[in-house]
Amino acid sequence: MQPTERRPFPHRRGLIIVTTLATAYMASHFFRASNVTIGLDLMRDLAIGPEALGALTGAFFFGFAAMQIPCGFLFDRFGPRRSVAGMLILATLGGAIFTLAPNWPILLTGRVLMGCGFGVMLIGSMVVISRWFPPDRFSTVTAMVMSIGLLGNLLATTPLAWASLAIGWRSVFGAAVVFTALAAIAVWLVVRDAPSGHPFLARTPEPPRQMLRGLLEVLRNPQLRPILALNFCNYACTFTVQGLWGGPFLREVHGLSAIAAGNVLLAAVIAYQFGMLAFGPLDRLLDTRKWIAAGGTLVIISILATLALAPRPPIWVPIGAVIVIGFFSASSTMVMTHGRGTIPERLIGRGIATINTFVMLGVACMQTLSGIIVGAFEPLADGARSETAYRALFAVLTLVLTAAVAIYSRSQDVRPSDEMREREQQRAA
Repeated sequence: MQPTERRPFPHRRGLIIVTTLATAYMASHFFRASNVTIGLDLMRDLAIGPEALGALTGAFFFGFAAMQIPCGFLFDRFGPRRSVAGMLILATLGGAIFTLAPNWPILLTGRVLMGCGFGVMLIGSMVVISRWFPPDRFSTVTAMVMSIGLLGNLLATTPLAWASLAIGWRSVFGAAVVFTALAAIAVWLVVRDAPSGHPFLARTPEPPRQMLRGLLEVLRNPQLRPILALNFCNYACTFTVQGLWGGPFLREVHGLSAIAAGNVLLAAVIAYQFGMLAFGPLDRLLDTRKWIAAGGTLVIISILATLALAPRPPIWVPIGAVIVIGFFSASSTMVMTHGRGTIPERLIGRGIATINTFVMLGVACMQTLSGIIVGAFEPLADGARSETAYRALFAVLTLVLTAAVAIYSRSQDVRPSDEMREREQQRAA
């Protein structure tokens, strides 16, 4: 192969661009996951119950989901660089409102704005990856982005617990807001939409009506529909544990301190990062995406069922369950990669936006529902939620994921080998 044939995918510059986006993505993970560590503090400081905490946590994802389709249009028309940098400014504003909020309604407003602003990050990164790297590297580089982004989730565990005790959660959030503003500047300076010679740079922007037709084409894609079912439920169920109720569960039912629970959540985030690195290249090694995603989800179902059915297990069981769920929740990236494989290049922005809409809308709905489930049970004398409340939550998560896998099993696999064969045929033509 001649050197000139490799120019469409200059990996070195692509890695710099993707790493910049991944670093900015850390802020999104920090803000979205922070309630699992400071949730009980928010309930105390603002005098709110589980239902309000669930709604507050879900608000981020409702804002996130609401921006997915609009961002798909923005990416296909204006490109990721301008779209991501602009929306990070909105996230900065939302973070500042959240940090300074004197009451729950204003806190809720700030969280929605953060969700809207950060809603572009993953899609923007995936669009850039699809243009700077060949298809058989998509899942690996996406996993790298999510693994770096998860450092923000890691900071939202033990480090946030320690810092909140030392200086208060508002001061910590203020520092995160400054980081987000700097990330917006870095994205504008470093990120480029596509490598030289890529068709996107020579495109003729579609008129709004034609762009809407493209969105409808994505939604009518019969290959994508069963994949969206698992997209809606997989991350939603695992993040309900990892991002909201895992910490309170360990503290209220099993008596762990805030720091000890934070340590478990920290271990779960590290396990998730290892999971991302493990699951990322598996599709190329095993030449399947469907069965990797289904297998990882079945493991999560078995763990959630254990938590739902086992009364007062030894402490190592819930601790191990939270950590193992962290590892296997990385299978959600393979579901997204599977979905991306059904979308043609000309619809890539709208296609990935649609996939991520279902992911984040699922999280928003499940976070809100989880608060209702836990809040439906009378608290104990000390105000803590009972083990029965949490077991009921785990039972619902088990049933939801089981139904999603059943629907997903009807999907058609998209193998990396088939994509590479098609790409070579296109080059030859």
